[in-house]
Amino acid sequence: MKEKVDMHSQLLMHYRIALTNGTEIESSFDDEPVEISMGSGVLTEGMELALYGLQTGDKQTLALTPEQGFGLRDEDNIHKMPLSEFPDDLKPESGLVFEFETQSGEDILGTILSVKDDRAEVDFNHPLAGQSLVFTVEILGINNARASLSNP
Repeated sequence: MKEKVDMHSQLLMHYRIALTNGTEIESSFDDEPVEISMGSGVLTEGMELALYGLQTGDKQTLALTPEQGFGLRDEDNIHKMPLSEFPDDLKPESGLVFEFETQSGEDILGTILSVKDDRAEVDFNHPLAGQSLVFTVEILGINNARASLSNP
């Protein structure tokens, strides 16, 4: 009996993320396959749900709502920041993406929306937030953790 993807699976797979208009965002199909541990946070919850029950050799393409992808846009994630908080050697300009450190020490990306006077308006939403996506996967291999625990 073939193993199926479950919440403990280690996967070897190809994937593609595209916008509904066909614009490809990311793909491994022309490169090396990726290794994914289910539940590791590499994939969104909606993407993981699309994988459950698949078997080695399965290929699937699904349309994901913004909630299943990278969430809805939140206007509360847009902040005005003084230009003095940016590195001297990197001038903020509209469209640039910067990495910021939160108060808790986590790194987060922010996209500059505009620069006026001595402040920059920064969008901390994920760049794909609010977008419907097309998620394509091909499962090349499955290793379920509980199976490897019983076979040392």
